[in-house]
Amino acid sequence: MARPSARRTVENALRRLGFNRVAGVDEVGRGCLAGPVVAAAVVLDPSAHVAGLADSKLVPPDEREVLAALIIGRATAWAVAVVDVAEIDRLNIHRASLLAMRQAVGALAPLPDAVLVDGFRIPDLAIPQRGIVKGDRRCAAIAAASIVAKVTRDRLMKDLHAQDPRYGFARHKGYATAEHLDAVARYGYSAVHRRSFRPPTLFD
Repeated sequence: MARPSARRTVENALRRLGFNRVAGVDEVGRGCLAGPVVAAAVVLDPSAHVAGLADSKLVPPDEREVLAALIIGRATAWAVAVVDVAEIDRLNIHRASLLAMRQAVGALAPLPDAVLVDGFRIPDLAIPQRGIVKGDRRCAAIAAASIVAKVTRDRLMKDLHAQDPRYGFARHKGYATAEHLDAVARYGYSAVHRRSFRPPTLFD
């Protein structure tokens, strides 16, 4: 079965209303036990089509890499923001995710006229915005941001794996797989594990 492609319907409607630079925003790493949360913001160029945009979870890793390069090469603007484990533990993962998305939008140059966000609105963002449920599957700009964020974070997790291969970060990217939970049970938490988010079966 072919995966559903994200469309530009919402962006095009906003452009017809005069919002020329429409950014899509998404984050990855929210549900992980280890590693940072990463957000991306992307303003697609209406004249530079990128085929195959979809929710990053539905795109195979090799294809994600290709798409990320195309998005970065053809976008009007793009930016990523990384919030590390210490900040996640200080703020909690929800607020850290919102911070990452707000930082990604703020790093765009020039700033967008409007922002489309996967799922919910970003507090304290002085730009018109709209939260779209399952936006990474429905909206091309959000799907593009999802892919850029996912590729960026996967690379960071591979770097962490190279520094400490005991946990298998290159394979599971910090998510709570059986392999990861087994490694935590054996070695304990590392410096890049989130103390504020622990699997209850191991720590109760």
